[in-house]
Amino acid sequence: MLETVKYLMGSAGSSGFGSKSTADQVTAGADLRSITAIITGATSGIGAETARVLAKHGARLVLPARSLKAAEDTKARIVSECPDSEILVMALDLSSLNSVRNFVAEFESLNLPLNLLINNAGKFAHEHAISEDGIEMTFATNYLGHFLLTKLLLNKMIETAKESGIQGRIVNVSSTIHGWFSGDMIRYLGEISRNICHYDATRAYSLSKLANVLHTKELAQRLKQMEANVTINCVHPGIVRTRLTREREGLLTDMVFFMASKLLKTIPQAAATTCYVAAHPRLSNVSGKYFADCNEASSTSKLGSSSTEAARLWSASEIMVSRDPKAVFDPLNATDYGA
Repeated sequence: MLETVKYLMGSAGSSGFGSKSTADQVTAGADLRSITAIITGATSGIGAETARVLAKHGARLVLPARSLKAAEDTKARIVSECPDSEILVMALDLSSLNSVRNFVAEFESLNLPLNLLINNAGKFAHEHAISEDGIEMTFATNYLGHFLLTKLLLNKMIETAKESGIQGRIVNVSSTIHGWFSGDMIRYLGEISRNICHYDATRAYSLSKLANVLHTKELAQRLKQMEANVTINCVHPGIVRTRLTREREGLLTDMVFFMASKLLKTIPQAAATTCYVAAHPRLSNVSGKYFADCNEASSTSKLGSSSTEAARLWSASEIMVSRDPKAVFDPLNATDYGA
């Protein structure tokens, strides 16, 4: 109850910020002119606000998107506010591993540094669908594409950090909904990647967000072992306030919607935690953590805190993105993934 009251009031945590803080507020005074950032899912919502705020402080932006028109529209809006912004629009479909590889190859051909990678893009698929790589579409888009993207860009980030002396940062955008998933995540992924009758849209989404959390946990450990000057953290942006279309049916309904609206965030508020973790100097050397409302959260779910599950997912992910014809993803044989 106390945490809910603090959330509704927007009480500041140890960072000095809280649920009502905006992306502009948490980046006040930031100088990002030496930063090159890739932000997925920046064509609307939280991603677009994150891009706007980082560009406002001088960051060079690379905006990958399925819709180049939507990305160009985002670029135009930012440039209208920040005329000196340097923004590159590039094609990327995260549900396609081949598209991810093509994007990385094109980015590397530009010979640009890379200081910041924000894995923000996400989707909630109401209808069951399978990617061209044979993986359930929500998982393919929200997690697996980002896993491969991060894997392929990691050397560039490590190299940039070494040459520039500026610590690299990776930010995975997850959700508190990751805690809704229970059970064997690898087996469930196999079931929904093969049979529509097992598909539940909410469970599939929570699985993908749990995978984002576990990816953060495992990669943080690997970066530490490599002694790389790159950190990775995970954020829950909050639930965004949107326009509700409904038939008004009296005082009781109005009261319910009024109370619900107080739990939601505006887009500038929802982008605050991402921008805080991406740009605030207080987060130097902080890695493998989970943030909500611009503060480190006390814990993730039981599964999200499991080093064993994180390592198991990593092993399965390496097989799923492998080009080796001998590497076959067989989730129904869970012993292959450390279970």
